[in-house]
Formats: sequence, structure tokens, C-alpha cells
Amino acid sequence: MPLALWALTLSAFAIGTTEFVIVGLIPTIAASLGVSVPSAGLLVSLYALGVAIGAPVLTALTGRVPRKQLLLGLMALFTIGNLVAWMAPGYYALMAARVLTGLAHGVFFSIGSTIATSLVSKEKAASAIALMFTGLTVALVTGVPLGTWIGQSFGWQSTFLAVSLLGVIAFIGSYILVPSTIAMSKPASLLTQLAVLRKPRLLLVYAMTTLGYGGTFIAFTYLAPILQEVSGFSASSVSLVMLVYGVSVAFGNIWGGKLADKKGPIKALQIVFALLAAVLLLLTFTASNMWLALGTVLLWGAVAFGNVPGLQVYVVQRAERDAPQAVDVASGLNIAAFNVGIALGAWGGGLIVAHMGLMATPWIGAIVVVGALGLTTLAGWLDRRDGLVHVAGTSRAVGAH
Repeated sequence: MPLALWALTLSAFAIGTTEFVIVGLIPTIAASLGVSVPSAGLLVSLYALGVAIGAPVLTALTGRVPRKQLLLGLMALFTIGNLVAWMAPGYYALMAARVLTGLAHGVFFSIGSTIATSLVSKEKAASAIALMFTGLTVALVTGVPLGTWIGQSFGWQSTFLAVSLLGVIAFIGSYILVPSTIAMSKPASLLTQLAVLRKPRLLLVYAMTTLGYGGTFIAFTYLAPILQEVSGFSASSVSLVMLVYGVSVAFGNIWGGKLADKKGPIKALQIVFALLAAVLLLLTFTASNMWLALGTVLLWGAVAFGNVPGLQVYVVQRAERDAPQAVDVASGLNIAAFNVGIALGAWGGGLIVAHMGLMATPWIGAIVVVGALGLTTLAGWLDRRDGLVHVAGTSRAVGAH
């Protein structure tokens, strides 16, 4: 694999870290800025909203910009966004910084796959994409717990400064290693993307994605407050729990990909959503015991992102039937749907915490995931009615960003 690909992987690592590290720092940020825990949780929603808007809109608007120039511009925007967060004098400045960074995130993963595949021969294309997305998985395993520890030890601002430094290194790596001669694919206009949104069966997949991820993030956004206030973990121990969660996610992602390959996406998604709903419900009863809570978080990580490969494979299968001229657009919009789910889940979780308390988030999250299971079952029934047999997909364990 060419060195340029490692520059992309480092960029993905930095971006993945800044997206999820906020979860472990919510109590710290809330106390520091004098805002409520739900208000701090809104920082997760705003970032995800930036990704959801940035991916389709900015990708269409920047379609004619040379790929290397665009990549360097995005990493510069990402670095500036984190520097603004580091220097943020208050809550609203931090909100603006999160939206700015989210916009860069959305476009990076839209163009990152095409850059990665252009760096290698055709038969290595899937491996190149998988390697780039490994940066996201490694971010969950190492970047998020390390960033959480830095934020709790030296102040949350230090975490954003550290991520800014990663952004600078990624920028320099991309500047030196990524060639200027990357072929540009024909840009998808906003009208093309809107045409995809007129396909009912694709909208059903996006609803499955939004509910599946939204249910998880109703509770996951408030995991650190639950661990500290209900389970009795110290603030410094939260980073270790996030490490356990990240390692579990890495295995769960691979397992989810193999399950989708073996059973086809619909059956795999039914299994993952059922397990995810069960684990969220279980947390309602185990959160008050430190060791049981830790075991539940370990189980949660194994299924939380296991739906990603199945959802991505299924949206491609549906797009090949319903919108064959816009398969890439349909897949990109599913990335937006993941982030709409994160945004709505974190926002809804904040309302639940404010009105019902922290421990209402796991069981309400479970109910939302059951909704995703119901939509998946409906999609399978419609496919059988249409005579579509689900064969094993070519799903790879990659991130959903």
C-alpha cells in the first residue's frame, strides 16, 4: 500500500477522534462552561449535523476542485475548527467550532474513498478503502480514550489542541505524499442527490440507519455521566471504560461484516438490532453496579457498530435496483443518515435527561432500536414480495463516516 494511503488513514484517525472524544468529556465540559449535561450533549448533535449537511451539499459544491487541493483545504478547515474549540471562550464559540469541524468531516469521507482507490490498482481498491477506514476504528480504540484522559487531566481544551496537532501532521503528510494527479470523477449535482431521495425503498433504508444509530446515541452520548453518577466510576476511570468500549467496537465491526457476508444484510441487521436493543435494555438494570456496568459496556461495543457493514451493503444493493445511475450518491446519503441519527439521538437524549433523568436513556434507546428492527423486517418482507433473494454481500468492516 502506498505511503499516501497512510496519510489518509492518519486524517481519518484525527477526524474519528474529534467526533467521539466529546462523549467522554461531556461532564467535564458541562462543569467547566457552567452549562447543563444535556446542553453539553448538544455538542455531539451539532457536529453530526455538520457532517450530515457537509457530506452531500459541500461534496456537490466542490466537485470541480482538484482532489489534492480539496483534501488539503479540508484538513486545514479541520485543524482550524479544533483550534477554535481549544481557544473557545464559552459555550457558543465551542458550538460554532463543532459545526465547522463537522463540515470538514462530511466532505473528507465523501472524497476519501475515491482518492484511496485512485492510489492503488483496481484489485486492491476495497483493501485501500478498508485501510483508510481503519483510522476510524483505531480512533475509537486509542484516540478517544487517550483524548478523554488528556481532557480530564489537563482540561478539555487540551484535547482539542492535541487533535489540532494531529491535523497539522495529517496535512503535512497529505501535502508531501498525495499526488496532484488524482483523477476526478464526475461530480454528483444536488439535483441528482435529491432524485435519490424520491425512491421510497431507499428512504426506508435511510430510516433504518437513522433509527438504528439514533437509538444507540440516545444513551451513548450520556455514557460518561451514567458511569460517574450512577455506576460510581471516577472521572479518571471513564477513559479506561472508553478503551474497553473501543476495543469491543473494533471486534464488533469485523463480526458485523462477516455476519452480513454469511447471512445477507437483512438477516444480519435483524440479529444486530435485536442484540443492540437487548443490551441497551440490560444497561437499565446493570448501570448501578460498577462491574456489571463494565460488562454491559463491553457487550454494547460489540453490537453498537455491527450494523454498519450490513446497512452499507444493503443500501448499495437497493441503489443498484432503484437508482443504478447514482449508487455512489445513495451510499453517501446513507452516511448522512448515520449522522442524522447521531444528531437526533444526542438531542433527544438531552431532552430525556432533562425531563426523565439519565437512566431513562438506555430503555428509550432500546425502544428506538426496536423501531429499526421493525423497519428492517418490513424491508425484508417487501424484498421477498418483489422476488428479491438476499445473497451474501461483499461487506467490509469499515466505519460509517
